Amino acid sequence: MGEVIAVYDRDGQQVGSADRSAVYARGLWHASAGVLVRSGDGERIYVHRRTETKAVFAGMHDCLAGGVLGPDEDPADAAVRELGEELGIILGDNDSRPVSRARVSWDGEWLGTPMRCHLFAYEIRYDGPIRHQPEEIADGWWWTDAQLRAHLDDPAWPFVPDTRLLLEDLLRPTAR
Repeated sequence: MGEVIAVYDRDGQQVGSADRSAVYARGLWHASAGVLVRSGDGERIYVHRRTETKAVFAGMHDCLAGGVLGPDEDPADAAVRELGEELGIILGDNDSRPVSRARVSWDGEWLGTPMRCHLFAYEIRYDGPIRHQPEEIADGWWWTDAQLRAHLDDPAWPFVPDTRLLLEDLLRPTAR
């Protein structure tokens, strides 16, 4: 058996658990937590490209370090865990915890199969070293909100669709 993850209902309540591959194959509701990493001065965000071997959204770009929740896992705890796993950002007891920024439910599709996920988004300010988990992150860089928005305006630029739903809550408003 593979990795067991939490299964949710449409309303966002955990109702059980199942193997990740079964959750994806059957299009079951599940949950994920992700963290937007902003520079200490708040001027830049860390954007990365997922590896081509990822089971979901392979090779696409994202600005959240994140992953699915395990059975009975708190989203904030999952966010901290994913920061450490994907970007090598280990928070100590005296470090600020990620701040909750947004939540959305995404009822979409991936490779012709329904994909349903409740997403919990957090933010942290950070200026230290970043170490990619090579199985999950192919490359990464710092961009301003405006640089990310400019790339998102190109419909051919591959960006994770569920994170896209959260961006208005995560990025700074554009000047008018």
